[in-house]
Amino acid sequence: MRTDVVSEPGHSERPNEDFAAVAVPASGQGGCLVVLDGVTPPATGTGCLHSVPWFVARLGGSLTELTASAPDLTLREILGQAIARTARRHVQTCELSHVRTPQATVILARWSRETVEYLVLSDSVLLVERVDGAVVPVLDDRLARLPRTALADEALVDATLRNKEGGFFTAAADPSVADRAVTGTLPRGEVRSLAALTDGAARWVEKFGEGDWAQCLAMVRKEGARALVERVRELETADRERRLHLGRSKTHDDATVVYAEL
Repeated sequence: MRTDVVSEPGHSERPNEDFAAVAVPASGQGGCLVVLDGVTPPATGTGCLHSVPWFVARLGGSLTELTASAPDLTLREILGQAIARTARRHVQTCELSHVRTPQATVILARWSRETVEYLVLSDSVLLVERVDGAVVPVLDDRLARLPRTALADEALVDATLRNKEGGFFTAAADPSVADRAVTGTLPRGEVRSLAALTDGAARWVEKFGEGDWAQCLAMVRKEGARALVERVRELETADRERRLHLGRSKTHDDATVVYAEL
C-alpha cells in the first residue's frame, strides 16, 4: 500500500479546518482513511465555546480510532458513535442544538483483504479507481442540487436547509445524521486506489473545470497530492476577484487530498 497526504490552509493566518488521517491496523491486512472539512462559522456565533478546529480534531480522532479498531461496526455506526462521543465532550458548556454548532463534512474508507467500504457525508468527494482504470466519484450531492438562489440567503439556509429534510446534512451533534450518509461496499479485488478530496481541492474539477475526475486522480497518482493543491492555488490566484467562478465563497479554501493505492 502507498499513501500520500497533503492538507493546506486557505490562508496562512487562519487555522486549517480540515482533518486527514490514514491508519494501518496492527494486523497489516487492511487500512482506513478519514477526511473531514470543518464548516467555517459566521461572525454571529455558533452557541459553542470551541472553535471548528477543536471540534474537527476530536471528531476526526474518534473516527480514526473506531474505523481502524472496530471492524465489527459499520461505517454509519462508527460515524454515529464518534458524533455522540464528541458531543459529550462539550454538551455541558455549549448549546449543541444551535444550527451553527461546529460541524464538518466526512469521508471514511476502510479496506480489508475482502472488501472496500466507504461513507461520504456532504460535499467532499471520494474517487474510486477500479482495476480497469475507470474512476467513479462517490458524492453526496444534496448541497449541489439546491438552487443557488436559496443558498445566497444564509439565514434561510440555517432555518430551512442545514441538517433538514429537503436540504443537506453535515456531522454536528446529532448522531442520527449518520443514516443520511452515502455508503457502499466493493470487492477489494476490484479497487486499485482511492482519493479523498475536500471541496477546496475538488475545485480543480468542480469550479474551474480543468479536467474530469479521472484526470484529477491521474494527476494525484503521477504527480502527487501536492501537485493538485498547487494547481488549485494557481487557478484561484488568477481569478482572485472570482469573476469567472461566482460559486466560490472565498478566494482560497482549505484543501486536503488523501491518496491510497491499495
